Amino acid sequence: MSISDREAWQRASLERVLLKMDSLGFNAFVVTDLPSIRWLTGFSGSSARLLLTPRASWLFTDSRYRVQARDEVRVVEPVIDAEGFVAALHSGRYPLGGCVALQSDRVSWHEATRIIAAVDERCRVVPVDGFFDEFRMVKSPGELLLMQRAADISCQVLGEVIPMISSSMSECDIAAEISCRHRKLGAQKDSFDPIVASGPRGAMPHAQPSDAHFEPGALIVIDMGCMVDGYASDQTRTVGLGPVCAEAKEVYGIVLEAQQLGVRSARCGMRASELDGIVRSFIAGHGYGDAFGHGLGHGIGLEVHEGLHISPKGETVLQEGMVFTIEPGIYLEGKFGVRIEDTVVMEAGQARSLQNYPREL
Repeated sequence: MSISDREAWQRASLERVLLKMDSLGFNAFVVTDLPSIRWLTGFSGSSARLLLTPRASWLFTDSRYRVQARDEVRVVEPVIDAEGFVAALHSGRYPLGGCVALQSDRVSWHEATRIIAAVDERCRVVPVDGFFDEFRMVKSPGELLLMQRAADISCQVLGEVIPMISSSMSECDIAAEISCRHRKLGAQKDSFDPIVASGPRGAMPHAQPSDAHFEPGALIVIDMGCMVDGYASDQTRTVGLGPVCAEAKEVYGIVLEAQQLGVRSARCGMRASELDGIVRSFIAGHGYGDAFGHGLGHGIGLEVHEGLHISPKGETVLQEGMVFTIEPGIYLEGKFGVRIEDTVVMEAGQARSLQNYPREL
């Protein structure tokens, strides 16, 4: 994404946010979560607060990021304040109006009470949950390019590490290789700690890699992703070290068919819960309904888990430009687990996978 394209996207996003604020009667908005701050301003530092008002907006950070804020931030005014953001609010230098919105889902109780105390005499503070979700769910062409690059890097890394799996390697060995190779290929970091789980440990959906070595005949679940210019990838493949048992082959086939059913079935205009239900019913119809306990997928973008939930309770209606995962799994305690995951984007009314790595066992 070019600098000019990024700035244009940020200005358009800021305008939509200000319009929503006006419709809800908010005179100002205190943004505390760093991914939304990056989405709106481009600032990638680890310490920032954003104050939005109809007439002007300010990014507050500290002296460590003076040069970075100057180079990255164009659509709002960077402020380096030695006394901190709460003191700046209390100073009265920044107009707040009568009603200030605060991200209740992205702020600690300690900070929230300090912010409320700083502005309490002048205005009312309103807690707001999920304010930016509807905007961040739909990705711009530039955002999709970055997400595709992240997906491509992870696919290449997966292709490099799978041939390394042997009985002389441990789960931690492969996880370390994933992290190192992500960076060597241009990613800034992993989007989450890689999951490498073999045999019975694969039945734990979020198992942490251990020093256990791979055993012949074991199924191995590898869940991994990376960050490129702030945007995440996420993918899972399950592989076998040599021939696997008949039950493992059968379960793998069910999960593979379920995952592809999910990709084929996704349509703009359907509710997220409907898509989840299609795949969940398929797995249940094969007798493994109780072994698929998590949602079918989740939104992804600047964070590896974003506001869109593809689950039995998912109320979001799928639309063009939304990006989310499709990742059914079957987990048999004491035996093995199988999960297959792609990240998909809704295009031309249906889902397109960002990953092209093979899905065969």
